[in-house]
Amino acid sequence: MSLKQITETTLASYAGRAEAFWQGTRDHDVSQNINALLSHIEVPAPFTILDFGCGPGRDLKAFTDLGHKAIGLEGVAQFVEMARAHSGCEVWHQEFCALDLPPEFFNGIFANASLFHVPRQELPRVLGELHAALKPRGVLFSSNPRGDNEEGWRGQAGDRYGVAHDWPAWQQFMTGAGFVELTHYYRPEGLPREQQPWLASVWRKG
Repeated sequence: MSLKQITETTLASYAGRAEAFWQGTRDHDVSQNINALLSHIEVPAPFTILDFGCGPGRDLKAFTDLGHKAIGLEGVAQFVEMARAHSGCEVWHQEFCALDLPPEFFNGIFANASLFHVPRQELPRVLGELHAALKPRGVLFSSNPRGDNEEGWRGQAGDRYGVAHDWPAWQQFMTGAGFVELTHYYRPEGLPREQQPWLASVWRKG
């Protein structure tokens, strides 16, 4: 299957369940992840943050409420409109594998449950583009489903493409793109590892 078909099928899956996705995720507490990003940014606040794969805008509003300038990026047209309405923020309609980002613009990039949708063969290029969009010593946060590097169709209907990276593989992708590790952890916190399906990590632009 071509990259175009993978992208279109995954975006259509989210578009077809946009309202249900919003209702199912709007109350998720990701404050641990937000704090992990913000606490490692070295310059004085307020920060300019890219919410990469912002969905309906939950975290855009959280960053804005904390006093930062947040910009969303989202491939699903319905989510773009929902995020603009919910957060009042600028939201760019861009697909992850066809980015057009300003150079050295962001203090931080928040990629919460989004980068795992990038096929493995495209990931080095996409990470390189995010690296270039960060200001010197800027910070990138990511959270992905953890696994044994299996790649393919996921989700209840099997119509969302993704990769479940393990830590060594994700570390290799990130360092290969020029990032330096700051920390990593598993979520939800306080549970046995087998009940922690998410791998979170924080990186500085090297």
